[in-house]
Amino acid sequence: MISIRTVLAALTLFLAVQLDTAGATEAAWALVAGGGYTILMTNADAPGIGDPPFFELGDCSTQRNLSDRGRQQSRRWGVKFATRSISISRIYSSRWCRTMDTAQNAFRDPEVEPLPALDLIQDGDTDTNEKIADVMEIVRGFRGPGNQIMVTHDANVEVLTGVTPRNGEALIVVPKKDAAEGEPPLRVVNEILLN
Repeated sequence: MISIRTVLAALTLFLAVQLDTAGATEAAWALVAGGGYTILMTNADAPGIGDPPFFELGDCSTQRNLSDRGRQQSRRWGVKFATRSISISRIYSSRWCRTMDTAQNAFRDPEVEPLPALDLIQDGDTDTNEKIADVMEIVRGFRGPGNQIMVTHDANVEVLTGVTPRNGEALIVVPKKDAAEGEPPLRVVNEILLN
């Protein structure tokens, strides 16, 4: 039989973790309020894994796309940025439909810019280093005003930061000053939990 003391201890631990997470998110919002940051995001809910074998980049009907939940989710993400008056001056997205739709549903302004460097990094790609270099050039060159958003894929975020993002997690990143060859070139300075 579980004692009341055990239940209370578990509840206290749960609440402490929730408060710590909320506090971290509040600190992240305060950080981006001043602008000048790059924020990495992945697509909202798009059921399944990967894309069908007949995938074509320019044809959304051949891709895994956002569900109704994903479209609602991405709109809520945008509302969270808007209600906090977080300035966004650039929005880039992978050319995959689910990432473009996430960016366009979340942010109405400025216009989303498709960026091939954010396209899905897959095993066997010969242009991975070129994609990373292109992303890093944009990140290093950004000073504001506002922040820039990059909507990409889990695999890309992992290669760039070494972090596996959770759905609905926005990572605030800066270039590492001394990243060794083959090491992720971006450092996560904070995260915003959007779900």
